[in-house]
Amino acid sequence: MRTIIMGLAFILAAGLVAAQQPAQSPAKPTNLFVSSGEVAQLIAQAKSERKPGQPIVVKPMLELGSYDGHLEYRASVGAAAVHEKEAEVFYVIEGSGTLVTGGKLMNEKRMNATNLTGSAIEGGASRPVSKGDFILVPENTPHWFSSINKTLVLFSLHVPRP
Repeated sequence: MRTIIMGLAFILAAGLVAAQQPAQSPAKPTNLFVSSGEVAQLIAQAKSERKPGQPIVVKPMLELGSYDGHLEYRASVGAAAVHEKEAEVFYVIEGSGTLVTGGKLMNEKRMNATNLTGSAIEGGASRPVSKGDFILVPENTPHWFSSINKTLVLFSLHVPRP
């Protein structure tokens, strides 16, 4: 009985302490596994949610702290990007296209404190990409899918750099 009373007292004290703490935003979700069936569902969702003229639909896949893994469903050419503080790893799930890396962003605009966007890339190296390919884009490197053959479905992992 003494153990039950002490346990209840502990729970009550913890509740009072928690009530006095300022409300904090919920922790970022953690997701460490996505099955092939779930990937197929995400692709179907992205395809059905895509609006006419929308170049890309992004769906969260894997999340752990500052590591973000997303499914990218690309149906047309979108903007070029530079991530100043993150490397980005791509895996081509389906489809094919052309990836340009390096060079200079055209019509550069700041999206937020650590990311730039542009309408295209001038210069840079072009390479075809297709199902099964892996690509590593270092931080501060312009990158752009300059052509897409029907659709390009990617897994994209943002890796924070010090």
